[in-house]
Amino acid sequence: MTQEIEEYKKIRVGVLALQGAFAEHIILLNTLPQVSEAVAVRNGQEIAQVDALVIPGGESTTMALIAERSGFWPALQEFVQTHPTWGTCAGLILLSETITSGGTLKGDQKLLGGLGISIKRNAFGTQKESFEAGLHVEGLEDAARLFPGVFIRAPAIDQILKPDEVQVVAKLERDYGTTPKGTIVAVKQGHLLGSAFHPELTRDNRMHLYFVKMAQEYIAKQSK
Repeated sequence: MTQEIEEYKKIRVGVLALQGAFAEHIILLNTLPQVSEAVAVRNGQEIAQVDALVIPGGESTTMALIAERSGFWPALQEFVQTHPTWGTCAGLILLSETITSGGTLKGDQKLLGGLGISIKRNAFGTQKESFEAGLHVEGLEDAARLFPGVFIRAPAIDQILKPDEVQVVAKLERDYGTTPKGTIVAVKQGHLLGSAFHPELTRDNRMHLYFVKMAQEYIAKQSK
């Protein structure tokens, strides 16, 4: 760990704070020695001052509407195209290329795109049907220890549109309701990471560490 901290410079991570569970992400990110500071991001000026971004869970439609009406959407979209970004739950929906089903408002959901996947919203049912699932996450520190994936009105990845570019990071280990074992719940593509679950609602910071290390590596490569 010490070697990695010395090899890569600390990064400043923003968390999109338009709506949703952003405060919890900030708390966990600030536990990591690789992070100089984790801050809330609400506009173009603030996003220009961070190295990487987390888009939290919440209401994806509401986030998109707020960003668009405030004039923040173009800067947000540009950032996602060029900087390390991690979308969790609603954030995963916003980073996907298409939504196939699950309550989309007549197809009007605005998307940032970037991840070559299609998404099914509310794949696991209502908030009453929330659950926690132990997940094997590829590349996670202490990988033998399952990660506690918290699923709340979560989406699921129903198709990989760019199989040569998208890496599957985690799948369900068993059936949950009508959602079968093997359903993809986390992916990585270049500088983008997406997860259907809520890592910020646990005390386990390994997914946040995974993203920060990924961001550090990407930033270091871009600077060469």
